[in-house]
Amino acid sequence: MNVTSAGSPPRQALHPDTSVGAVHLTVSDLARSRYFYERAIGLSSTEGDDGALTLGVEGEPALLELRADRSAPALNRRATGLYHLAILVSSRHDLALALRRLAEARWPLDGASDHLVSEALYLSDPDGNGIEIYRDRPREEWRWDGDGNLQMATLPLDLDGVIGELQGPDDHADRAPAGTRIGHVHLQVADLAQTEVFYSGALGFDVVVRGYPGALFVSAGGYHHHIGLNTWHSAGSRPAAPGSIGLRSFEVVLPSLEELERTLQRLTDAGVEFERHDGSALVRDPSGNGLLLTTR
Repeated sequence: MNVTSAGSPPRQALHPDTSVGAVHLTVSDLARSRYFYERAIGLSSTEGDDGALTLGVEGEPALLELRADRSAPALNRRATGLYHLAILVSSRHDLALALRRLAEARWPLDGASDHLVSEALYLSDPDGNGIEIYRDRPREEWRWDGDGNLQMATLPLDLDGVIGELQGPDDHADRAPAGTRIGHVHLQVADLAQTEVFYSGALGFDVVVRGYPGALFVSAGGYHHHIGLNTWHSAGSRPAAPGSIGLRSFEVVLPSLEELERTLQRLTDAGVEFERHDGSALVRDPSGNGLLLTTR
């Protein structure tokens, strides 16, 4: 979609190999969060010299970076910020293993859905940060309408069918398997029109789904979504108080330094301010959500 005015240059799309990287969160109790993410999610952790805890799968890019602040204001579900982070696993069998890990940890689900393009489990971490664990269906099974919108829905997930992927009581794994990564993030925003101008018009994400009332889904390279955006609880809201529990930033990973520079030039041309860091740049969307633009 072209969100520029008549006579303006056409919108420049993000490189199709763009992906989402690590999600940076503030939590209240690092030990409690570490236990949850290791035991219930199956991630391995490394504590840095600066006190940050990095979580991921051995040999893979980090999925999460946690920083603790016991005095941080509690998560505000009405403020703009994180709706959920989404951990992508490689297969339906891996999703079944994730479901078994949650059951063995006695951690409750908030929901479970079939989205046509994916199958997903929903839960919350000890501070209330939303988490999705999902697997994608093959792209050849995805369906698009005549207007170029990807067909997605929210249907009940066949949990018995997912569990049926397991080969018996001994088919389990304490750790998330290789290939596990952040597939997308879903954000609470204040206004969808302003949000679209930023994500599609300035950054260059493609709008792929408009069919959900109060929501927008954008991606690069034809993916079903790298970023979900909704106003379901946050229409007209402001960001949470500085330093609150929840999202600090998330990484948008570009394939090269040249692509990063092209993206930053588009932001400059659109009048969007950003802060340069060593090999990356921090930019905030109109709702105050932080994106760390970086490279592989």
